[in-house]
Parts: sequence; C-alpha cells; structure tokens
Amino acid sequence: MNTLKQHWPEYLMEAALLGLFMVSAGVFTVIFEYPNSPFHQAIANADLRRFLIGVAMGMTAIALIYSPWGKQSGAHMNPAVTLTFYRLGKVKRQDTAFYILFQCLGGLLGVYLVALILRDGFTQPPVNYIVTVPGALGWVGAALGELAIAFLMMFTILLTSNHQKLSRYTGIFAGCLVMLYVFLEAPLSGFGMNPARSFASAFPAQIWTDFPLYLFVPLIGMFSAAELYQSLLGQRAVKCAKLNHHTHRRCIFRCHYNQKGEVELSDRLSRLG
Repeated sequence: MNTLKQHWPEYLMEAALLGLFMVSAGVFTVIFEYPNSPFHQAIANADLRRFLIGVAMGMTAIALIYSPWGKQSGAHMNPAVTLTFYRLGKVKRQDTAFYILFQCLGGLLGVYLVALILRDGFTQPPVNYIVTVPGALGWVGAALGELAIAFLMMFTILLTSNHQKLSRYTGIFAGCLVMLYVFLEAPLSGFGMNPARSFASAFPAQIWTDFPLYLFVPLIGMFSAAELYQSLLGQRAVKCAKLNHHTHRRCIFRCHYNQKGEVELSDRLSRLG
C-alpha cells in the first residue's frame, strides 16, 4: 500500500496512455474500415487503408511516449514490456503488479469509451471491438507473427534506449515498428503484442479465440529479446525501464540515469573498472 500511495501517479498515467492508444486505434479503424465511412468508401484498396491506420497508430505511439505522462511513467503501455523490465531487475515487484493492473483497466476503459461514442460502427463486424484473432494462416501463423514482432520490439527498445546517441529516438523507433506491424503483421494475428490490449478488446466483445496465444507469446518473445541483449552486452547493459529518459520528471525504477538522461558517473566508473 505504501508503494501505491507513492507511485499512484505513474499507475494512472499508464492506464491513461494505453486507454488513449485504444481510443486512437478504435477511432481510426472505424474511420477506414467501417463500411459506411466516407473514407472507407473513397479508398477501395484494403492494403492502403491498413497502411493509413498503421501510420495513425505509429504517430499515436510516438506522441504518447514523448508526452509528459509517457516521460514520467516510462510509457510501457504493455504488461509484456513491464514484466520484461522486471525480469531485467529494473522494476520492483509491487510496481510491476500495479502497472499491469492499471494497464488492463486503462485499455478496457478506452475500448468502452469508443464503444459508447461510435456504437455499432465499432462494436459490429468488420471492426468488432478491434479484437485480435488469428488470420488466414490460423493460430500457427498468428503465434509466429506475435513472437517475431514482440522480439523485435523489445530488442529495438533495449538497443536504442541504452545507446548514448540513440536513446532520444527510442520512441520514434518504437512508433515506426508499430506502423509496420499494423501494415505487415496485422493480417496474421490482428497485431496484439500486448496482453492488456488484447484483453481490452476480447472482454467486451466476448471473443476469446486462441486468447492464451495473445497472453503468453508476446511475453516469450520479449523475454527472449532481453536474454539475447544481455548475453551480447552484459548484465549491466540495461540502465532503466523508461523508453524515454530525457526528462526532468521523476523515475520510480532501479535507474542508472540522472535527470538529464545521462548515465550516472558511478555506473560509468563501474563499466570502466
């Protein structure tokens, strides 16, 4: 309870961030995929519509990561990301539990908000609460797709956020991957990569098709990326759990950055030693 009293702003920020992401995903999917939408009627090419949705979602992810809330909470917005940083020793157990809880609640509230505003355009096929279900290649194709995108996303986050020159651009790299995933991978699995995001759509839709896949495969992919990263660069290669540490906002993680986003002097000396 002490942790909740001290860190509740970060928990609410995580809820709001994923909630806003789900609102954006729902709104833009309705704009381009709802049959009565003028944008859907004007753009006959399904690939082009999906590309435009991907651009919108990538820009949304970038905006959230670099927002004041994203800078303070770390902009995980994903239980698999939070659990991976916990596995890496950067997030405390209590913070991990509350992050996951609030991510799920925030995503769920975002979906219900879109359903309340857009009604049948969002809740009925073909949008159908933007649920994540396997595509034409079935659960095998979905599992392979989810594994690949989760692995690449976490490895990219670790590689850029811990690089002196690239750390400022981690959010841009992550947002570009989101854009590509929506365009290229969504036909395989619906682009989950996020257990809270998949739960937020599945619960109100009551569509649980291969749902365990969307819970565990992203975690396996991100854990695998973390193991590979540490095996290549060592145990102390991960400095913090924030995607963007170039901020003066507080950090609640086991962090080796100062407020300017620079590696602490003690950590530099330990690496030299």
